[in-house]
Amino acid sequence: NLEYLASVIHRREEGGVALAYPDTLVGTDSHTTMINGLGVVGWGVGGIEAEAVLLGQPYYMLLPEVVGVKFVGSLPEGATATDLVLRVTEMLRAHGVVGRFVEYYGSGLSALSLPDKATLANMSPEYGATIGFFPVDDGALEYLRGTGRDPALVERVERICKEQGLFRTDDTPDPEFSSSLELDLATIEPSLAGPKRPQDRIALSDIGRAFPESLPSLLPAGVELPSSGDGGAAVATAARREVEVVLDGETCEISDGTIVVAAITSCTNTSNPTVMVGAGLLAKKARERGMQVKPWVKTSMAPGSQVVTDYLDAAGLSRYLDELGFQTVGYGCTTCIGNSGPLPPPINDAVAEHGLVVASILSGNRNYEARIHPLVRANYLASPILVVAFALAGRIDIDLYNEPLGHDQDGKPVFLADLWPNSEEIRDTVTAALKPRMYHERYGAVFQGDHHWRALPLPEEGNLYDWDPDSTYIQNPPFFQGMSTEVPPLSDIEGARVLALLGQTVTTDHISPAGAIPKHEPAGQYLQSKGVTPVHFNTFGARRGNHEVMMRGTFGNVRMRNLLLEEKEGGYTVHFPSGEMTTIFDASMRYQDAGTPLVILAGKEYGTGSSRDWAAKGTLLLGVKAVIAESYERIHRSNLVGMGVLPLQFKPGEGAEALGLDGSETFDITGIEGGLEAGGEVRVTAQSEDGRTTPFKADVRLDSDVDVVYYRNGGILHTVLRNLATGAM
Repeated sequence: NLEYLASVIHRREEGGVALAYPDTLVGTDSHTTMINGLGVVGWGVGGIEAEAVLLGQPYYMLLPEVVGVKFVGSLPEGATATDLVLRVTEMLRAHGVVGRFVEYYGSGLSALSLPDKATLANMSPEYGATIGFFPVDDGALEYLRGTGRDPALVERVERICKEQGLFRTDDTPDPEFSSSLELDLATIEPSLAGPKRPQDRIALSDIGRAFPESLPSLLPAGVELPSSGDGGAAVATAARREVEVVLDGETCEISDGTIVVAAITSCTNTSNPTVMVGAGLLAKKARERGMQVKPWVKTSMAPGSQVVTDYLDAAGLSRYLDELGFQTVGYGCTTCIGNSGPLPPPINDAVAEHGLVVASILSGNRNYEARIHPLVRANYLASPILVVAFALAGRIDIDLYNEPLGHDQDGKPVFLADLWPNSEEIRDTVTAALKPRMYHERYGAVFQGDHHWRALPLPEEGNLYDWDPDSTYIQNPPFFQGMSTEVPPLSDIEGARVLALLGQTVTTDHISPAGAIPKHEPAGQYLQSKGVTPVHFNTFGARRGNHEVMMRGTFGNVRMRNLLLEEKEGGYTVHFPSGEMTTIFDASMRYQDAGTPLVILAGKEYGTGSSRDWAAKGTLLLGVKAVIAESYERIHRSNLVGMGVLPLQFKPGEGAEALGLDGSETFDITGIEGGLEAGGEVRVTAQSEDGRTTPFKADVRLDSDVDVVYYRNGGILHTVLRNLATGAM
């Protein structure tokens, strides 16, 4: 979209009159916001909402507050757009921008390239904003020309934006915002973020001590660090457990802090030529000194654009990245979404057996628990340049300013400063290698598809394919079974049980994993019952067309912590009133057989992360009628409404812990049957096993009248289908 589709100013003929208006879009990837860097308003929505839009349903939203972020100055030597976006993510998460628009302004914008701005806009979901908007300016026009756009389009964008007051210059007065912040770009320093969240920024100078400090919180359940020797608490720096492994006939040691995955991945950074060329130049300098990535590091590169390959080839840098193991494995979502593949068996076995806290480093935008790899407990985001550097070092607990990355062919220590390319080197290389024709060549036939696409057989009759009852990839989902043209009456929720009691920042990756399918869990057992061997499981992401797999994986993240259980990770729960521990899927089936409705209790930022509609679909299929959380991320709240699951929110200062709820209670939710209103309240009564009751009120997170209509209908697609059936659309 950024490199080819976006027009910035759209033009169409209507009634013989030419109309021009700003380009807009919604997309089913939460990082649709990347287009905000080009001055286009667009954001991510759930697949449910997108399907409704494709069927002709308008997209509704409440008018948001707009938070301004003023940039002044320019980035110092050695700092990258990645370092900047990690600082902005940290800053805006602290400020609070969920459900708000963010707009960048100030003279500092002129010091950023368009790809730099796109990197900042891309991570809008990570800092919680609906969009992270940059107005059109000279940099946008330069980018349109540089990507081979039609000169007439570029002229139209410039003329109309200037005529309509949409064009930014350094003389543009500061706009008025609901609130605003200021950031001096000169204060940005090389950084990482981790080990669990994108907003947890760590200065590169601090990472050597930051990992040991976080180590106790990353240990598997039941694993403890050794004591200090004087009866005191565990000392992290003394706790690095080393394990010998044999790789390709050579014995080496891995330990807590060892990097086992290093990936240049995700459109966030790989669509930025500056950091990609920077990574290539660092690789070149490392190879010229005979350096190699440590043997225990699994490396890969998956650019967000095929043009990346073209300009790295043109610059002569691809060979050096290849020699370090950063060969291109594909284009699109790979390691950043959990498609990292298996670790080498000796590494895998050592980590699993000894409970080592190993690390990954990637140039992606998300590092939530178990997202990158189920065995990797510490995950860090960084620029592609730093990804290569840390792969050379082989461990995360290193001071790269004062410790060498390794040694060259002469045995001399090599430091980061010896390899780091300066901004002039990078700029000159990008200018020489990146040409507009590359975009024409890559996108000229984009809608034709490759030979595999063109060879797909067409349906024998009509436009629809028949369902294959034996397919383990695509099955007819049950969402519309028993649906009538009449809207069913609402009813209160009575005698509900808690399926899961969850803490803070539960992500959509926790709720609906996209990566590997464990063979001993319900989804893996289901596939094996259908004759699929574990080696052919593929991933949850690849099997999203099969609800039988996806519902069994819901709440099945291996790092899920259901507070109904002590020291037990994964998709497990306690069945009430039996008190038996079982899988979440099996418990939900028992509850459904007994006619027992279910609720989820959660903390703040519930549903953070990907716009993963299966996090709502799976919740519904497990029999969950309502979620009661302290706060929600925008897209997941909308997806719950879109599937007919009622999102409720604890009153400020309240929550499961504050109210003394332990999840063993039964819940009655009243005020639904009498008629829900947008922004209204319901009354919840929790009754414990000893008969004690805890009544409280909860806010109804149906935020608009349209949300109420969707919920009454059982979801957004039910609404659309009823409208189509009755001719209301």
